[in-house]
Amino acid sequence: MALYLTTLCYIEKDGQYLMLHRVSKKNDINRDKWIGVGGKFEKDESPEECLIREVREETGYTLTSWKCRGVVTFISGKGTSEYMWLYTADGFTGTPIPCDEGVLEWVDKEKVPGLNLWAGDRIFLKLLDTREEFFSLKLVYDADDRLVTAVLDGKEIPAE
Repeated sequence: MALYLTTLCYIEKDGQYLMLHRVSKKNDINRDKWIGVGGKFEKDESPEECLIREVREETGYTLTSWKCRGVVTFISGKGTSEYMWLYTADGFTGTPIPCDEGVLEWVDKEKVPGLNLWAGDRIFLKLLDTREEFFSLKLVYDADDRLVTAVLDGKEIPAE
């Protein structure tokens, strides 16, 4: 079984999130999905170091203000697991650069649910909008990438 450690960040500005439409890489598990920016830890990185590096590599921005909002555990029916540190950021400097993983676009927060998202992403995006306190979310997908179980802070919730 493969285990991944990752970060994901939703950068906020003027009621919008910076979203990444994953359209560039072949054999991308996130192909055609809209997600935040982030990626896998490198050797000896802390979550914050990974966050800052990944955001800079994918967007050209250097974060100046961020908050860790939760930890998301993904279990895949394809034999992989991932622990993801989930952040929001509301401060950054720099000039945007093209992203080699897809197209970056500022999207009004109320339009984000209408995008092609993972089912579990819909759950944690709603939590980012409605909840201030830190959360732990476990998302279990089957081999066909269907969300079958969602557990928030140790209690099962509807797998929307």
